[in-house]
Amino acid sequence: MSSPKIVSFAEAPALFDSLRAEGKRLVQCHGTFDLVHPGHIVHLEEAKKLGDALVVTVTDEKHVNKGPGRPYFNDALRARTLAALSCVDYVVLIPHTAAIEAIEAVKPHLYCKGTEYADATNDVTGNIHDDVATVQKHGGEVRYLGEVVFSSTRLLNRHFETTNPELAEFCGQLASRVSPTDLADAVNGFAGLRVLVVGDTIFDKYSFVKVQGLTSKNRIISGRYLEEEAQAGGALAVYRHIKQFTPEVKLVSLLGSEDWLEPTLRLFLPTQDDATVRDPDFVSIIKERYVEPVSEGKDLSKLFSVNYVNAAPPLPSVVDRVLGRLAAEIKNCDVVVLADFGHGLMQQEVRDLVQDSGVFLALNCQTNSNNHGFNIISRQYRRADVFSLDEQELLLSCGHRHVDFGAELDKLRAHLAAQAGWLTRGAVETIGINAQGHAAACPPLGEDITDTIGAGDAFFSVMALAAKNGLPVDLTTFLGQLAGAQAVKVVGNREPISKSVLLKSGMSLLNRDPAG
Repeated sequence: MSSPKIVSFAEAPALFDSLRAEGKRLVQCHGTFDLVHPGHIVHLEEAKKLGDALVVTVTDEKHVNKGPGRPYFNDALRARTLAALSCVDYVVLIPHTAAIEAIEAVKPHLYCKGTEYADATNDVTGNIHDDVATVQKHGGEVRYLGEVVFSSTRLLNRHFETTNPELAEFCGQLASRVSPTDLADAVNGFAGLRVLVVGDTIFDKYSFVKVQGLTSKNRIISGRYLEEEAQAGGALAVYRHIKQFTPEVKLVSLLGSEDWLEPTLRLFLPTQDDATVRDPDFVSIIKERYVEPVSEGKDLSKLFSVNYVNAAPPLPSVVDRVLGRLAAEIKNCDVVVLADFGHGLMQQEVRDLVQDSGVFLALNCQTNSNNHGFNIISRQYRRADVFSLDEQELLLSCGHRHVDFGAELDKLRAHLAAQAGWLTRGAVETIGINAQGHAAACPPLGEDITDTIGAGDAFFSVMALAAKNGLPVDLTTFLGQLAGAQAVKVVGNREPISKSVLLKSGMSLLNRDPAG
């Protein structure tokens, strides 16, 4: 039976407005509360003493970013546990990742956090600054409380099976060398990199339809149009991911001059980062997918797609313009992140310029329905510092169906004279190997899969930054997997990966005893 203390998010603002009007002093605590422990009890009891009503807001399970298997206890159990405490007056489940919306719903007189947050530098996600600003906007005050400090995450990782054994072993071994703080320092270290993203810009168009059935005469799928959505794909998606980690990012690409292009492009790429070349004879690439709306607990159902691509390569004069733009920009970067989708930009002269530039080169050469069998990494490229590819791309490169994936990945690494290479195998594992023979195999970190489109690009984006900064192969693999785990939870490239979410989930998974 649900406790009368549990209030819905929709009802919360009106309730707390009325309590304030009655002169009640509201105190708010916010968190995941996945495993209520003595530290929580002390914190909540201290908070209750400061006011008339204690409101505990709880991040709902869809928005908890602490890695696979979290939260361990579902929304109903976490809310019921908190409501059973005599010091708690109200519990509200919050359908948002951060605390801002929770604070807006309560508008507390006092907002209480643990003493560890008194030093804002301890909050690597940076959310505490937003929390404090939101509290103060409504005339409230932030207090830091807590005599006893425990970590729910550490307790769960130590005593509960929150992840599969393979992932627990990987994280345990990594945690023996890399602390959560080390991980945060490594990711924050990306901020000083100057990055040049080079590659094919793709606009992903998702057209949502309600399937009505088959037509009676021609037996084709009939669907009722619902809505459509434009997204940044290809190299533009890679640019957006990297922009979350460093401000110094530019994009070199080739686009057309369609009427819709400029306003659409500006949604994703500010003018100061735009180093693209425009050609009126070039068709800006659109990949339109007809899909059904996302259903609870199911993958996105894709019906069919239509691609707007160029049938012929760009003219030599256009390639010369690309070369000029690339030569000008490449002098001012630390790393080139090259996303080759085989849609026209990467002509041989362009590949040669990048490979011969001497700048650190992170390479991703993709196979798709438009270039299948032609855009093969081992044929198109002779050098890269690091690279990533998927299973199908590796099989095409080596020309065999049944292979030792680690051995073939290392052969390709040697062919490219690369420092390291990575193979993403979807729901199986991701393998990384470097020139010193150090290897890592990390299981997938994402369980709730909405759409796998864009996951490889997210992995590649973070991997490129980590590899440029010389991070170990296992840590680089882990960071890339964290990015991919975010990407599979959204439709296509609707959102870039979040640095704060990556940090929160990564630090949570490493918050364990070194022994695992």
